[in-house]
Amino acid sequence: MSLFKCKDVISIWLRKQHTVSTCKSVSKQDRWILPRGHETNISVFNCITNSKVPLILNNPNFMSWYMCGPTVYDSAHLGHACCYVKFDIIRRILLNYFNINVVMMMGITDIDDKIIQRAAESKEDPRRLADHYEEEFFEDMANLNIMSPTVVTKVTSFVPQIINFVQKIIDKGQAYSTEDGSVYFDTRSYTRYGKLFPNVPREESVIADKRSAMDFALWKGSKPGEPWWPSPWGPRTGRPGWHIECSTMASAILGSTIDVHSGGVDLLFPHHENEEAQSCVYHGVDQWVNYWLHAGHLHVTGEAKMSKSLKNTVGIHDFLQSFTANQFRIFCLMSRYRSSMEYADTALKNAVDITKKIESFLTDCNAYIYGYTALGDVNEPYLLKTVSEVKTRLMGALSDDFDTPKAMSAIIELVGVTNKMLHQKPQHDTESARSLVAVAAVASFVQQSLEKFGADFSNRKESSTQIKNHGAHLGRILNSVVQFRNKVRHHALNPHGEDVNAQTDNVETGRVKNTALLNACDSLRDDLLSSGICIK
Repeated sequence: MSLFKCKDVISIWLRKQHTVSTCKSVSKQDRWILPRGHETNISVFNCITNSKVPLILNNPNFMSWYMCGPTVYDSAHLGHACCYVKFDIIRRILLNYFNINVVMMMGITDIDDKIIQRAAESKEDPRRLADHYEEEFFEDMANLNIMSPTVVTKVTSFVPQIINFVQKIIDKGQAYSTEDGSVYFDTRSYTRYGKLFPNVPREESVIADKRSAMDFALWKGSKPGEPWWPSPWGPRTGRPGWHIECSTMASAILGSTIDVHSGGVDLLFPHHENEEAQSCVYHGVDQWVNYWLHAGHLHVTGEAKMSKSLKNTVGIHDFLQSFTANQFRIFCLMSRYRSSMEYADTALKNAVDITKKIESFLTDCNAYIYGYTALGDVNEPYLLKTVSEVKTRLMGALSDDFDTPKAMSAIIELVGVTNKMLHQKPQHDTESARSLVAVAAVASFVQQSLEKFGADFSNRKESSTQIKNHGAHLGRILNSVVQFRNKVRHHALNPHGEDVNAQTDNVETGRVKNTALLNACDSLRDDLLSSGICIK
């Protein structure tokens, strides 16, 4: 799947907007500032410089991360799920592989044009509608095994802070109010506008009161029938603009500098561009967010991205009726987080096959460890060396912009090598012990690595318990078999029992006659050995 680069996405957006001119761009060096702080040994893709840069945190082993949450006017679909699962994987990588404590904040948009329109259509209170879909959203996230945000905020709980945020920008001379009570950010007054995307479109404004077509609403004068709050601007009441919501909530919790801000690639412009501009003005800084992470779109086969406007969505609940959360997570792991993905039968089948292969492998390893399977031809030194090499490759991939496809490739390769050994008959019949340490090391590494990505193998633990129980039953059966063999062998060698008066000739004659029994005992021993059971 091809990389869905930031500039490619925005160029598509521009073609739709019929650009007539562009603003003056600033150099890459001026647009992004390398933070001063603490190294992580991780490089991340920077959509501002269009290159990979070192990830440097403001504080050691601590990351502040704001993620745009949903606008809760309808059910979430797989396109949303893809974005949130990918960022959940990155969050887990930072925590589990690099020991970085992530404070993840998510902002929920619970007042918006779409919510107002949907509430009007269904004749429902907008807040009640938003509360319903917010609750449903977090249920979907839990069903996908996505970790809960550290902090969740809602726009309607931050309106006073939003008003103060807007007023401060006005006081600095970089926003203006209009006759209808709206407030717009003055993009021409901010020389660094276009930081995330320098070729910002310039159009003729369709709103007479706007000074420039690119000026965006910080506050919207309310219309009849809409939710509203008292405001100090103009004769009317109003409600927050979209972009100011995230800036205010994130600033209130995380402050004037944020390590990471994430969202879908479609949010890069204008949403994230506008967030960065207004927040820099408010805080009086040149850089509010140090790193922007954008997840690629999920595309439907032969169509554009999965979206409600195109009516080509698949609900999360409906999807999980046919597939598991593990399978969807593997589906996401097999693609770079910033790449587009195709929702197609072949890609889903591949994810299902990989998931089943790993589950089967871990079950086979457990069966081998507990003696419930045949003895394989395990090269223990080679296997332990391979685990060490794969671990190095895994860490190298994850430190390179969270390259999960490369990491998964290393894990799958290790599974294949070990599987071959487990199912290969020994070249020589020996009575050597099982290579429990090597197999257990591989199984533990594979399972822990995947669980660090958020894959859940709790169901497999039940099968492991069953294997242990079967192993206990098998042990009792084997004990009976061994005891029976020992008795037969004893009587074959001592046909007259413990009778010390028995004549030597008779004893030797009996041993000759019982050679068949002795051979049968040896044959049983060999058969058990071929199954990994050694009797001495």
